[in-house]
Amino acid sequence: MTHETKSDRAAGDAMRAFRADPRLGPYFSLGRIAVEADGALALEGEVSSVAEKKLALLLAARSTGASRIADRIRVRPAAPVGDKEMRARLRGVLAGDADFTDLELREDVAAGILATKFEPVAGAPEPRGRIDIEVEGGVIILNGSVPTLVRKRLAGALAWRIAGVRDVVNGLVVEPPEEDGPDQLEEAVRVVLERDSAFDASQIKVGVRVRVVRLTGLLPSEKARQTAVNDAWTVFGVDEVLDEIDIRP
Repeated sequence: MTHETKSDRAAGDAMRAFRADPRLGPYFSLGRIAVEADGALALEGEVSSVAEKKLALLLAARSTGASRIADRIRVRPAAPVGDKEMRARLRGVLAGDADFTDLELREDVAAGILATKFEPVAGAPEPRGRIDIEVEGGVIILNGSVPTLVRKRLAGALAWRIAGVRDVVNGLVVEPPEEDGPDQLEEAVRVVLERDSAFDASQIKVGVRVRVVRLTGLLPSEKARQTAVNDAWTVFGVDEVLDEIDIRP
């Protein structure tokens, strides 16, 4: 009789949950699922979208009862983009957005070759906060402080739109601290949808229960619907998106 380890059981439970969910399907898999020495459930592998990444994290936590997840899932980009180019693109996006013009933007000019070294690249004379931008192997890392939860979430969502991104680590701190909840998450999702010119965000209704977002309304095409749903998935704090948007050309 074979000896089943804790990692074996966790991997089996997680894989069954993945393949039973129609949004992932019977062929979905990750490269590694294991319980590490500190008790965290490690998930590693490449997936095709932010939605698949977050669903895998959610289903793994539910099916195994894991209280801590070591998230090493990366999104497979449509085409590779260099870290330097990604930093430049994100810098341009944030510097050109009205919600970030009163902040200082700093960039890691060492780019992982030497010790981290940040230099200012844009910002107001008396900034209300700071965003430090790093990119390592296609992973965008945001640190610093911003005045509101909406801005923290918007910065992360805009980072997910940068070509070549494989993951976004949003370490921004809100100062002064704000109480978080469904209303704050709903506001952020609305702001993120409004930033996308691919569809008319006024045609979409957003509802939030705990950390689950429900999208309803009418859009003219399947492409617009998919874009809106993906935008919602990119918002920090969203665990699941229920897509109930109808298509009406």
